[in-house]
Amino acid sequence: MENFLLGLEVGTSALKAVLYDLAGAERFVARRAYRLATPQPGWAEQDADEIWCALVAILREAAEASAGHGRIETLALAAQAGSVVPVDAAGAPLAPLITWLDRRAEPIVAGWRMDGVAARIRQLSGWHPHPGLALASIAWLTHHAPAVAKQTVRFLDVQGFLLQRLAGRPLTDFSEAAELLLLDRTTRTWSPELCTLAGISPTQLSELAPAGTVAGQLLPAVARLTGLPPELTVVVGGQDQCCAALGMGVMASGQLMLASGTAWVLTALAPNPHLDQMPAGMDLNFHVVRDVYTVSQLLGGFGAAVDWWLNLLGFDAPSRYRALETALAESPPGANDLLFLSLGGSVQTSNDVQTGGPGGFIGLRLDHTRADMVRALCEGAAYEVRWALEVLDAAHLPAQQMWMSGGATHSAGWPALLADITGIPLHVAHGANWPARGAATLAGLGAGLLGNLESTLERWRLPLAEILPNASTVALYDAHYAAYRALAARLALGGLYNRS
Repeated sequence: MENFLLGLEVGTSALKAVLYDLAGAERFVARRAYRLATPQPGWAEQDADEIWCALVAILREAAEASAGHGRIETLALAAQAGSVVPVDAAGAPLAPLITWLDRRAEPIVAGWRMDGVAARIRQLSGWHPHPGLALASIAWLTHHAPAVAKQTVRFLDVQGFLLQRLAGRPLTDFSEAAELLLLDRTTRTWSPELCTLAGISPTQLSELAPAGTVAGQLLPAVARLTGLPPELTVVVGGQDQCCAALGMGVMASGQLMLASGTAWVLTALAPNPHLDQMPAGMDLNFHVVRDVYTVSQLLGGFGAAVDWWLNLLGFDAPSRYRALETALAESPPGANDLLFLSLGGSVQTSNDVQTGGPGGFIGLRLDHTRADMVRALCEGAAYEVRWALEVLDAAHLPAQQMWMSGGATHSAGWPALLADITGIPLHVAHGANWPARGAATLAGLGAGLLGNLESTLERWRLPLAEILPNASTVALYDAHYAAYRALAARLALGGLYNRS
């Protein structure tokens, strides 16, 4: 009988369970979706109990799949971060989970920017305030739902909520905690000042522990409910993006990860950087690997923009990547001098880390084709990545290698033009369930089943496609990138259409 490790990815739209053997081979995969509710404009909520029921169901599936083949020894979570749910003393939700997509607290965050509190928030937490993250969400609850806030014993992140039900302790790690914007980055404790700003006490938040810490054994009631072994070891996991980085083996300073899903997020790994040396638009977080930090920036909804455009062109979801590949093959590098600026403008020209001005197609002519427009969209995303890399380089965080995961890796042409435009070799991670893989790695290490981290990552390493820049396009893309930056700056100032 074999020993198995269970990695669980708790996303915003679904929960995924992946069962691994000790050699890192996937033995079973299951997925359970749940709903995202938008009861009012700008609101984005979930039923925390629905997420729990999905977890119970998927754990039961994993237990049934392992029966007769081996024993599930341990599990850990790779969870969505920033979302928060108020619970009572028994851990029962008192209101829906407010997700990181929620915008109801925008007026509160705008007020913090105007009165200078935002700068203090970043100084303490390493993060810019955002309306969908827990600091603002809890402040909204204390102001607009005081009856709920008064009854609340704890305000829990997703990992803390689920670990309380699995192992009896509301634990979370530092990568999850930091994105709540309530953690003092220097002391690694909940900040009394930030908690006061939210209207709560530090004791009302999850307990803190490093990723890979044993949370305890699975509660007997959960073992009976799921069919899992009662001696199963529950281990503290981490934020989903950090777990994905670990799953790919991204754990050393100078390495970068580009998540290219609906939204594109660039994450650089670094030793403990001084906040004053960090780029103004980027946020500081803890990696799930000890003594390694992440510097990250949300670049834009580039995946959503391409899906939007291909949908307008009449391509349904199954055929979109085929259409994308065809368009990139038909249009030459530079898209026949057509540019596309990210919807909402470039994040690099933004003064408030929220909007950088208008966007859209620039330089459109009657001879441009649909293929040119698709290529311009893809190149626009790549110009934003290059700009962010230059910002990191200026902050003494140079890029040496970049790993790419997410939806855009289903295309062959998009990663290739990204390598050409940035001039950096890409390691493209196809197919694997990277967040769950990182969580399973933490579970195996925490339970003492895998040895040390370095040897585990070497044994578990999956082959990645390497894409090298094409030297023949350097001069062309240098010129187009310079034009892109100039246009982005003019649009941010409102000057593109100013004839005076």
